[in-house]
Amino acid sequence: MNYQDIITIEPGKREGRSCVRGSRIAVSDMLGWLSSGMSHSEIISDNPELTETDIRACLAYAADRERRLSIAGA
Repeated sequence: MNYQDIITIEPGKREGRSCVRGSRIAVSDMLGWLSSGMSHSEIISDNPELTETDIRACLAYAADRERRLSIAGA
């Protein structure tokens, strides 16, 4: 998945955190919801501006970031 078109970073928004399509919903928010057990449909129901693709982009971004951190620390 090409998350670069979905995950954005704006210096003045959410302290420069990675967010979904310029919104105030951070990747860390999404990961927190998923780790608390929320389903994709529950997240979308609570945040109708989000899509299934947005959720998958957050997961892909987090996986890529983890991979890059692991390589850098090796």
